[in-house]
Amino acid sequence: MMRQPRLLFALAALLLALPPALAQSRVEITSDLFVMNEAEQKAVFSGNVVVTHPNVTVWAPEVVATYGAGGTSDIRTFEASGGNVRLKTRDQDATGNRAVFTPGDQLLRLTGNVKVKNASGVVDASELVVNLETNVSTFTSAGGGRVTGIFTSQ
Repeated sequence: MMRQPRLLFALAALLLALPPALAQSRVEITSDLFVMNEAEQKAVFSGNVVVTHPNVTVWAPEVVATYGAGGTSDIRTFEASGGNVRLKTRDQDATGNRAVFTPGDQLLRLTGNVKVKNASGVVDASELVVNLETNVSTFTSAGGGRVTGIFTSQ
């Protein structure tokens, strides 16, 4: 099961870290509102945001990309938030309250009521951290709770 969530988040991170102009395939982002704030080096998509890529679709109430001096090709953070964040591939579905990807350290954090589902089962946790450099996925819980998994044989 650990290998499958890593694949989901690796695909999402690759999608989110690359500006659409540099991506090998078509990326479509739709939202109710888009604001580009050059002074704050921030691009904000809000209201029913859907990011569609051939390998993954991301839904969130808001998506914010912050970037450095290199402009949108220098993404510092990518955050999908709003309490209802979903990442879906052909084989998996992951949900949480917030997802943050930081290309500098290659970490993707999905936090708040995390649930990762696929044909093999379901894992529930407070947080999932995927290190895309080391290919290690770590599920944790908070507040005395526990990470739970239900797995089925096929």
